[in-house]
Amino acid sequence: MTATAFLTAPAIATVSVPKATHVAVPRWARSTYLRAVVLYLAVRALGIGVLAVMASRAHLPLLDRLTAWDGQWYLNLAQAGYGMTGTIDATGKPFADAPMAFFPLYPSLISLVHNLPGVSLTAAGIVVSTLAGTAAACALLRIGRLVSPGSTRTGLILVALWAGAPMAITESMVYTEALFTALAAWALVGVLERNWYLAGAACLFAGLTRSTAVVIIAVVLIAALIAFYRDLARWPALAAAVAAPLGLVAYWGSVAIRTGSLTGWQDIEMRGWNTRWDFGREAWLFIKGNLFGDGPTFEVVVVAVVLGAIVLAGLSVRRLPWPLAAYAVGVVLLVVGTAGLPFAKSRFLLPDFPLLIPIAIGLAKCRTSTAMWATVAFVLAGSWFSAYSLTVWRYAI
Repeated sequence: MTATAFLTAPAIATVSVPKATHVAVPRWARSTYLRAVVLYLAVRALGIGVLAVMASRAHLPLLDRLTAWDGQWYLNLAQAGYGMTGTIDATGKPFADAPMAFFPLYPSLISLVHNLPGVSLTAAGIVVSTLAGTAAACALLRIGRLVSPGSTRTGLILVALWAGAPMAITESMVYTEALFTALAAWALVGVLERNWYLAGAACLFAGLTRSTAVVIIAVVLIAALIAFYRDLARWPALAAAVAAPLGLVAYWGSVAIRTGSLTGWQDIEMRGWNTRWDFGREAWLFIKGNLFGDGPTFEVVVVAVVLGAIVLAGLSVRRLPWPLAAYAVGVVLLVVGTAGLPFAKSRFLLPDFPLLIPIAIGLAKCRTSTAMWATVAFVLAGSWFSAYSLTVWRYAI
């Protein structure tokens, strides 16, 4: 079913059942999109449950874990805006520009939901992340159908894998992972289906969500320019090419004006979080030090996730349509090539959902029981990893 058919289909369908003439069955209740959403929410509920158990054992409040670290930045931005006071840099010195390291779309949506009657700020953040996650699940289902025509199995497995991946807990936290993934995934749906207005709009908003948008912008821009050159939906493709970078350019431009530096946002990242591009030098030292040194076990697991991502990126080049492969490889290169917070690379890789598509395709070809138990094992491992990172190892996100 196409997105248009899904949105415009009759609300009620009739089916025959024994000992009854007809029974009204809502079309949405039989939709594969609903199955994807329910599956996503079920996996996320499991992940939150594992976190709740481990947080209780560590005597940590669950809500405190769901709003930890960057979550507090986003909540404060939603409440006070970029004029918030008392911010400091990595050395503990006052740093008024620090809030501008965080992009505006997510805290703006939190503020919007918070304005609804009876919705607390924390609840608003979790609601926005949850709704964004369901939107991402629908896009992943759609992409699964595109890479495995005529079947929804690949898409549903992909939804489960992404919802239970290492650090997938951030999809339920006051973090941007779910929102950005939803926008990037729908942008890729637009590219694959030649729906250029969808691709351009989703990409524009992705640029207002986080800096990883540089990758999806490049993919949409290249695909749109190719379509324009080949005279395929020429003007819609040109509109997508123009719209794709606007969000990121507009925000980086506003930061440049405020700071008086063309590299204002990058300067803030460097001073506040010691984050900068180093062509992978820090990543290599982190990997080498933990694989061949005496690094903590958790850091070794993080290294395994990064190395696994590199391998899957290579597989994606051979097995996926070029827009998906380019996005997969681009995000891996960005994560590996950026220094700062090496323990958080598992989280930074979470929006790179195409890495999971070769796994989903492989599992979809297996027997149902094999695919189910392999997916369950992956989800349980990812749920433990997420919960451990928030309750035992304090520097993973």
